[in-house]
Amino acid sequence: MEAKQGQVNQKFKTRIQRWFASSWSALLVPLLAVLTAFVVGGIVIAMAGGNPFSAYLGLLEGAFGSTKSLSETTVWATPYIFAGLAVALAFKGGLFNIGAEGQLALGAVASAWVGYALPGLLGINLPTIFLLPLTVLAGVIAGGIWGAIPGWLKARTGGHEVINTIMMNYIALNMVSYLLNGPMKDPNPLNVIARTPEIAESARFTPIFSGYRMHWGFILAILIAILVWFLLWKTTLGFEIRTAGANPDAGKYAGVNVGRTIVLSMTLSGMLAGMAGAIEVTALNYRHELGFSIGYGFDAIAIALLAKSHPLGVILSAILFGAMRNGGTRMQFLTQIPVDVISVIQALILLFVAADAIVRFIFRIKAREERVVLTRGWGG
Repeated sequence: MEAKQGQVNQKFKTRIQRWFASSWSALLVPLLAVLTAFVVGGIVIAMAGGNPFSAYLGLLEGAFGSTKSLSETTVWATPYIFAGLAVALAFKGGLFNIGAEGQLALGAVASAWVGYALPGLLGINLPTIFLLPLTVLAGVIAGGIWGAIPGWLKARTGGHEVINTIMMNYIALNMVSYLLNGPMKDPNPLNVIARTPEIAESARFTPIFSGYRMHWGFILAILIAILVWFLLWKTTLGFEIRTAGANPDAGKYAGVNVGRTIVLSMTLSGMLAGMAGAIEVTALNYRHELGFSIGYGFDAIAIALLAKSHPLGVILSAILFGAMRNGGTRMQFLTQIPVDVISVIQALILLFVAADAIVRFIFRIKAREERVVLTRGWGG
């Protein structure tokens, strides 16, 4: 009996060791890419006349130096997690969703409309247990529909999702601009900004801690990331998405409906991006303003790449990007270095992650044989 128990313990230890080894192997290159980006960014700061050590100390202090700073970092990280998950899930399906920006904006405007207009249309004050889920659901559905369209075009006509999602970004953002400057504009005579009225009190998430802006949307984002991980690696649907993304021909041979999987992957991706907009409305801004989300959808591409399209890695990548965005102001105050340096560092991170051969050459790391399939060829 003791020998059998010892064998079980040994197998468990071996499994844990293999898990740590594989996790470290997967994390090593992204971590070194971030390190290399900060080193090169330090050179850029020095060339601009600043002190890299003071700049990065200010960045760290601004992002994590106090409870308020930490709270603001989570506020920045929340939409990044949702949008990063949207891009990462599409990557796993072999698709490149550049439309997260438009899907996020439509999700926000749909949530805002439900949050402020639905109680008036029904003539009753809906309780939070009903109105809040409906408000978030509206954003999720709007983003999902906007993601499903390029997915359907890809599956039916072979039209490449990169081109389609870029074009649909323009359509979505201009539609939102029209709505916020016209039918949905806050009618308050003192309002001169393109924005909606505030949503009802019962359509709002409350802050987690009084006096801080950290909200329950951050906790929800982490739970959704875990749910996406479970979907991709522990369900039949997730297996079909990953199979269609890695090799659609093999997927067809195995009985996977590749066309349906493409549409579903883009729909789920759009739903996650739409949720990012919905949470920004219901948990932070309590309305939708023109231009509040500029850049979230595009930063999400870098976040998903840095995370190697792994949902749990997206959380860490999003916190990193949120910390850089939040700490940038403090860095600028201490060193007088333009906050645009943060964008330079983000671009360098994307460069070194995408061209990981550079990092492997610098640090003499042997290349792994397997390759992550992000997206397939034109019309493929």
